Amino acid sequence: MTGYQTSAQAATRRGAEYGTRGLDEAEAHADPLRQFAAWFEDAVAAEPAGGGGEANAMTLATADANARPSARIVLLRGYDERGFVFFTNHESNKGRDLVANPLAALVFHWPLLQRQVRLAGRVTEVAREESEEYWRSRPRGSQLGAWASEQSSVIQGRAVLDERLDALSKAHEDREVPLPSFWGGWRVVPQEIEFWQGRPNRLHDRLRYRLTREDRWVMERLAP
Repeated sequence: MTGYQTSAQAATRRGAEYGTRGLDEAEAHADPLRQFAAWFEDAVAAEPAGGGGEANAMTLATADANARPSARIVLLRGYDERGFVFFTNHESNKGRDLVANPLAALVFHWPLLQRQVRLAGRVTEVAREESEEYWRSRPRGSQLGAWASEQSSVIQGRAVLDERLDALSKAHEDREVPLPSFWGGWRVVPQEIEFWQGRPNRLHDRLRYRLTREDRWVMERLAP
């Protein structure tokens, strides 16, 4: 058998290295969004001084109309009591998934803190005004890149993108790059949020917040 790690050290990975810092119900916020805000601030503060940490990187999982799953890394661009927002091409694979099946899951992984946050819920498009506001904050190169790329479509080579970008750069040389009709934001409105804290012996702490029919968050401890 090849291609697998079989030593005891590889099998146990970093289990013995998990810290003793825990996640206790008495110390966790009753509101999961406030708990997320506290952990997100910790993750940002823990990023390497030289950059590259990207605490806002998250796995986005979707499924198409036939329930075929797909996952990729996207960036969180904002969150509040309404949900968690990211932006993308609506004609991409994930965009088409969300139109056909407006449910999604997100995962944040902050290994330096031995923490993870998982959430799942329905997805809605953000208001066009919000997309416009965020679009104006993007670097000009990213704006042109959004126009140049027919995201998720098959292309004949890198030269296709370079040629499109060059043509768009010349066409918009002296004017603003407008927001494409096919590009905008999505908001994941969570119905469940789980906080995971690594602990020794793989007896990790897991607190799940579940939204009831009365729109009330209930906190529950899960076995690791």
